[in-house]
Amino acid sequence: MNSFFQNQITQLFEIPQQNLETILASFEEEDLPKGAYFLEEGRRCDRLSFIQSGLVRVFRDTASGQVTQWIGQEGYFITDLSSFLFEQPARWNIQVLGDTKLLSIHRKDYLSFEKHIPDWNRLEKHFIAKCFLQLEDRIYNFIAHTAEERYRLYFEQNKTLFNQVPLQYIASLLGMSPETLSRIRAKVNS
Repeated sequence: MNSFFQNQITQLFEIPQQNLETILASFEEEDLPKGAYFLEEGRRCDRLSFIQSGLVRVFRDTASGQVTQWIGQEGYFITDLSSFLFEQPARWNIQVLGDTKLLSIHRKDYLSFEKHIPDWNRLEKHFIAKCFLQLEDRIYNFIAHTAEERYRLYFEQNKTLFNQVPLQYIASLLGMSPETLSRIRAKVNS
C-alpha cells in the first residue's frame, strides 16, 4: 500500500495506528481504462475508492445537457455517498477521464469496521463531517462569489486540470457556460 494513501487515511479518519492495518488491508487495487464507468446513475454504489492516479468526473444527464458536479484527481476519494451508505440508487454517473488506478473497499468490508474497530462510529463521523465541510465550501462559493471569482479560486486550486480536462466540464462544474468560461479566461489572462 502506498504511503500517500496511508497518510490520507490517517488524516481523514484520524485513525490510531493499531487500526490502520485493518483498514489498509481492506482496500484492493482496481484499474479502470479511459472512458469506463465507476458508477452509472440508477445503480447501487457498492464501493468507496481512493484515486491513486487518473481523473474522475461525477456528472448527471439533464434535459439541457450534462451537469458536472465534481472532478476528482489523485488523492481524493470517490463514491456516491447516499448510495454507498444507504443503498439507494445512485444519483450520479462517475466516469474516468483517462486510465485510472484506484484503491477500493467494498461496502460489506467498510461496514465490518464497526465490529472490528472499537472507535469506528466516531472516526466515520469525522470523515463524513469533512465531506460535508467540502460541500459547504462549494455552496458558499456559488452563493458568495461571482463567476470570475469562482473561476479564479478553482484555477488556483486546480491549475493542472485545465490542461487535462475538457473546459466544458470545468465550466459546468463552476456553474457557467463554456462561452462564459472562455470570456473570463481571456479577461484574466490579458
